[in-house]
Amino acid sequence: MSEFRIHHDVNELLSLLHVRGGDGAEGYIDLLQKHRTPYVTTTVSAHSAKVKLAEFSKTPEDFLRKYEELKSKNVRNLDPLVYLLSKLCEDKETLQFLQQNAKERSESSANTATTTTSYTLPQTSSKMSMQELDELRKKLGNVTASSNAPLPAEVTRKMLRDKHNKKNPTQPNPVFPNWVYDRPALLGDFITSPTPPADPAVAVGTMALPAQEQALVEDLLFVLVGVDGRDITAQPVLGRQNRSFIVDSTLDMSIKELVNRILPVASYYSTITRFIEEKSSFEYGQVNHALTAAMRTLMKEYLILVTQLEHLQRQGLLSLQKLWFYIQPTMRTMEILASIASSVDKGECMGGSTLSLLHDRTFNYTGDSQAQELCLYLTKAASVPYFEILEKWIYRGIIKDPYSEFMVEEHELQKEKIQEDYNDKYWDQRYTIVQHRIPSFLQKMADKILSTGKYLNVVRECGRDVTCPDAKEVLYTLKERAYVEQIEKAYNYASKVLLAFLMEEKELVSRLRSIKHYFLMDKGDFFVHFMDLTEEELKKPVDDIVPPRLEALLELALRMSTANTDPFKDDLKIDLMPHDVITQLLRVLAIETKQEKAIINADPTDAALSGLEAFSFDYIVKWPLSLIINRKALTRYQMLFRHMFSCKHVERLLCNVWISNKDFKQYSLRSPKWFAAAFALRQRMLNFVQNIQYYMMFEVMEPTWHVMENNLKTASNIDDVLCHHTSFLDNCLKDCMLTNPELLRIFSKLMAVCVMFTNCMQRFTQSMRLERLSLEQGTMDGPPSQSEHADEAERKRLTTKFLAEYVDALQSDAGFEATISKFDNNFSMQLLDLLDKLSIYSTNDCEHSMISIIYRLDFNGFYTERLERMAIERSQKAAA
Repeated sequence: MSEFRIHHDVNELLSLLHVRGGDGAEGYIDLLQKHRTPYVTTTVSAHSAKVKLAEFSKTPEDFLRKYEELKSKNVRNLDPLVYLLSKLCEDKETLQFLQQNAKERSESSANTATTTTSYTLPQTSSKMSMQELDELRKKLGNVTASSNAPLPAEVTRKMLRDKHNKKNPTQPNPVFPNWVYDRPALLGDFITSPTPPADPAVAVGTMALPAQEQALVEDLLFVLVGVDGRDITAQPVLGRQNRSFIVDSTLDMSIKELVNRILPVASYYSTITRFIEEKSSFEYGQVNHALTAAMRTLMKEYLILVTQLEHLQRQGLLSLQKLWFYIQPTMRTMEILASIASSVDKGECMGGSTLSLLHDRTFNYTGDSQAQELCLYLTKAASVPYFEILEKWIYRGIIKDPYSEFMVEEHELQKEKIQEDYNDKYWDQRYTIVQHRIPSFLQKMADKILSTGKYLNVVRECGRDVTCPDAKEVLYTLKERAYVEQIEKAYNYASKVLLAFLMEEKELVSRLRSIKHYFLMDKGDFFVHFMDLTEEELKKPVDDIVPPRLEALLELALRMSTANTDPFKDDLKIDLMPHDVITQLLRVLAIETKQEKAIINADPTDAALSGLEAFSFDYIVKWPLSLIINRKALTRYQMLFRHMFSCKHVERLLCNVWISNKDFKQYSLRSPKWFAAAFALRQRMLNFVQNIQYYMMFEVMEPTWHVMENNLKTASNIDDVLCHHTSFLDNCLKDCMLTNPELLRIFSKLMAVCVMFTNCMQRFTQSMRLERLSLEQGTMDGPPSQSEHADEAERKRLTTKFLAEYVDALQSDAGFEATISKFDNNFSMQLLDLLDKLSIYSTNDCEHSMISIIYRLDFNGFYTERLERMAIERSQKAAA
């Protein structure tokens, strides 16, 4: 069970128990993952758990009756559930909590019941007529009957037929003509006439004992083949009840006792006959058809036995004792067949669930060789159509399942839409496992069966015909190894075919390298060209940007750089996102947490996004590579790219400030303190941004990429490839601090401080340049003379002196020193907070890779003393 499945189940359980407060599902997931074991409930533990629960129950007989009823229906996971409940009974604390929870829920439901409108009968001025009373009685009778009694066979058939026709409108189920069901004489079962049979002329009890015996032998021979006798008549049955009989009460007691011993065979015959006729309808599926065909073969043997007994009776050689002697061996067979028929009927079994029931019966009769041989015969016969579907699936990747019996179910999904799906929808949902259709003897192999057909199906979707060279007929046997080996061979072939197809023909690794060039900034010169070309365009608001112009500039940058050698460069596209990268990441991280609604319902920011904040790359991936590089993976690549792109943008801004600050060296300023502080802060910011980029690219992405490449070389199937690729992206996101909302918020604040600082410095530099341009405008029309040279030099000296005085006056008037000091304090505070949080996560959560950021940013111990002071304060608070 995956972490996401556990998360879903825990959430559902908490909502059913109405548990609120606390840490929610997150507090239990780690605990469950650590303590869950592949425990298989044995028959012994299930029996002891059943006994324990029966003792704990107030009505043990009702509990055991319900358990046996569910067991007869072949309910899956019944024994593990009983075992879990028995363990809960031993846990006093859990029991106390459940009792308190039930009490609170009952009180709350009682309160809501009193506040809601009470239902009263309408006030009528006249009394209800007898006709209206009869109609009301009929309606109430129908409601209660429908809630308790099983549905009639024709209603069940119609429901199954409608369900199939809705799922497969092009292949409707064939329908038997109505006369098949309207002529009861065709069924071979007892015909119950509406008029009671006439009394015989002579009561059987008045006859002599030999005459009574001969009359009863003749009656029994009729009853054994589904025809009422003179003195033995069948009772009508309702639903799935066993047939009962009425024997003439005047019979001699000894004869009546023998007759009652033989009559269960006639009851079994009636049950089996009804089952065969009902399950032979098209709606019940091929497995049930095969089972009824095998039962029909056995019933022919039974009818031959009755025919032989009738022959003896006509010769006068068949007494009641002889009939009882000859019928006894058949009695056990008929009992087993009737028991199987009743269980299939009660459990409404079809396909795999029928095979599970037959397989379990076969194993349960281990000590009875004759009964086990009978069940084995039925299971082999019933499994033939199921194994035919299985063979087509694991050998060719085709599902031909007209009655929805196979364990793998196909859903209509378009593979072209995989680019828009933010999950592995096609791979995970095109073909899915239906648990109740898995035969119990194939439970362990279910995942491999699913994967085998999926692998072959992907190759077939690409226009290549595939057939497993080791294809052999799969037959049911009590030795599982026989068909397990066949499934293993088919799985190995399918995984090799698809893996070779993706790796060699579709060049998966080359595609991933191409994505790495752009999304993970592997091509440095390409990004320098691209950002130089698009910087002015991307500074505009996102609504003012013309995407075709950006596409043209991207094309130019690709052609001018070393990316021109990439054969897949034409698949790179421009994408302008609706949110900035921090908002996008926080929205993703808030999914299924308490903050999700707050973020979704939050008002959108008033400030329009710039092109730099909304910019991202996209990549065109075609089938079947879109199975690996799906929208979910591309979104992760985009998050990594946008994160590094924002860092690269801030680095360029700081470098531009460094270039513009070079102009100040020519001025002899009287207040250099402010400039020294500004230059030092700029250098600290630049050092921070560059070291963060170095850490992400060379300490996270490159090593993780090499690990993934090596793992892809040894991958044996496509699921391993998917796992390695997803693991690579998850590790990159985690180690780049993109999966931790707390670290992400601090990092976003640091980036914001850097951007605001660069904007402040650029505004100051811009005012300086404008002033300088106004002072340095020359008036010379021709080439300068010697005197003009001297005048020009003097004018430059005076300009420099004036600008120096202007800068000093400007910074003193505007309070720039205080501004820079504020920037310095904010940056230092946020950086210390980041380093402190990183030290906590690297020690408490064992995120050891993040500790290298601390070593890089605090390489000379500049922040060490303050970090130690923060750690001491934190420990003192925890102790208090």
